[in-house]
Amino acid sequence: MPRYVIIGAGAVGASLAAQFALSGIDYALFGRGAQINHIRQHGLTFQRPAETRQIDLKVFDLADLPELTLDDILLLTVKAQDAVSALAFWSWQSVSNTTTPAAANLPVVTFQNGLATEANALRTFSRVYGASILTPARFTETGKVVVGGEPQLGIVTVGRFPDGQDDVTTQVTADLNRAGYLAEASDDIRRWKSAKLLHNVRNALELFDGPRDLNDRISAALVDEARHVLEAAGYTLALPSERTLDISNWHVAPNSGIHPGQQSTWQSFKRGASSEVDFLNGEIVLLGRLHNVPTPYNEAVQTLAGNLAHQGGFSKPLPLDAITSLIVAPGRAAHPGPAALHDDNP
Repeated sequence: MPRYVIIGAGAVGASLAAQFALSGIDYALFGRGAQINHIRQHGLTFQRPAETRQIDLKVFDLADLPELTLDDILLLTVKAQDAVSALAFWSWQSVSNTTTPAAANLPVVTFQNGLATEANALRTFSRVYGASILTPARFTETGKVVVGGEPQLGIVTVGRFPDGQDDVTTQVTADLNRAGYLAEASDDIRRWKSAKLLHNVRNALELFDGPRDLNDRISAALVDEARHVLEAAGYTLALPSERTLDISNWHVAPNSGIHPGQQSTWQSFKRGASSEVDFLNGEIVLLGRLHNVPTPYNEAVQTLAGNLAHQGGFSKPLPLDAITSLIVAPGRAAHPGPAALHDDNP
């Protein structure tokens, strides 16, 4: 049986570790800083809809790594903006009892939002698997993670990158299902990752505040740009109807501690951590520039979020009209699709 080496102790990584511990699946959780030190000393406060538990986890600081083995499967659960440095660190860690001692020969499963991590992983790792996860999880308080998905924690799609399935996807999906997730394998994980990105481009709007109708129009504009860009880049988006799992009973439990408008991007800014916007809206901007598709709304959101991250503080939301003001500023071309943003008519 494999051991899952979970790299990153945030909302996704810590909740995976907790569920593996509760399900008798071998794992080790790796991280650094206050979160990993707190869990080591006090355990993880793990809040689920039915109860809150204090769980002792097998945790390791990056400064004190045990040796890896050929039975290990790496689960990369850091945010997209931290993935490159994590991959560089882990690629060349030693593996015991093998003539190919580098960890780059082990399978690595990437849980990041966006489209960049899998290709970066493939630079060093020979076996890369993408994972698209939908889970209402929150990490804003050191030592505590809240997951509001019910009855399962979330929905996970796993596939080999760039395509295919094998014994690793079979093992990982089986263990995720055993650990309380709804998990399935896909032959084309890029379709699921890109479909999720279509919705992730709206995450940054949680950093803004303003009229509901303006929020809805900007949200639609961001998604419209993303769809056009992804299609121009050759992505075919996966449809919910393609799922092999019945997810009709899965939902976010009421009063579970998960609140609308507090997804992963907002959580990072709330904690004062680094921003993933460059790998969400920024991915759309990148592809737009490569394929000559204008993306003014995603670029405006990326610019404002980048400035906010550079300032190092998030005390109150930005005004929504800062987005439209940036788009219509001199020297910036307006995108024809969401012109209704500047029209008094709905």
